Amino acid sequence: MSVGIGLREVHFSQVLEQQPHMPWLEAMTDNFLFPTRERETLLTIREHYPMTLHGVGMSLGSSDPLNREYLSRVKQLRDDLEPAWLSDHLCWTSIAGTYLHELMPLPYTEEAIGHIAERIMKVQDFLGEQILVENVSSYIRFHHSQLSEAEFFAAVLEKADCYALLDVNNIYVNACNHDYDPLNFLATVPPERVKEIHLGGHTETDQGFLLDTHGSAIAEPVWKLYEQCLQLTGEIPTLIEWDTDIPSWQSLDEQAKRAENLIADLGKAS
Repeated sequence: MSVGIGLREVHFSQVLEQQPHMPWLEAMTDNFLFPTRERETLLTIREHYPMTLHGVGMSLGSSDPLNREYLSRVKQLRDDLEPAWLSDHLCWTSIAGTYLHELMPLPYTEEAIGHIAERIMKVQDFLGEQILVENVSSYIRFHHSQLSEAEFFAAVLEKADCYALLDVNNIYVNACNHDYDPLNFLATVPPERVKEIHLGGHTETDQGFLLDTHGSAIAEPVWKLYEQCLQLTGEIPTLIEWDTDIPSWQSLDEQAKRAENLIADLGKAS
């Protein structure tokens, strides 16, 4: 599948009319759960491109019961769109039935591993397939965490028997904000579990704190980390993710071509 682009509605018309070359596209699950004109357009675009689905609403780490209505809508969208795979985040987004619209981090404990792994397995049983879970950016640390973020992530992948969507920008953001070596993170995650990579932009605050905003070009240190990631994982389908201040399709395509060149260089070197 090589390198794809996160499909956003601002580019729907261009993609439909021009059908620009792109190996694959990723759609945001939560934007298309109901029968709308946008969903019908997405299904039409799917006739021309392979797709994946990426969601934010499973709330895998929450203490709330799994939202069966939500999962049923995800399953129906999956059946209609026939994506290569589904993904969501290693976090929680709801509490007491209230959705926060934020990807909230978890404490890195054995108890949390068991809790979220069990919920991932229930989701996989319901959907009838393995899903991908993404490492999230975080801006706090829990005093009672027993493991590193990477150890926690790897343990959940193994216990739940699911795959990883490895967000390289999130690794870099967390490494800078929480002062750890991002290469140690990459070395800890089992490469055979990595099925997709995300690349996005971040913003640096006046205090030197990094925010995962998906609103700018991929930073040079993230490109470097991506190269190092490919050395461990080999060629992995990679997505260019841009969610705010969305640029032209050409700008996204340029970022995708840069990632494709890095993958090609890896193949030449091996």
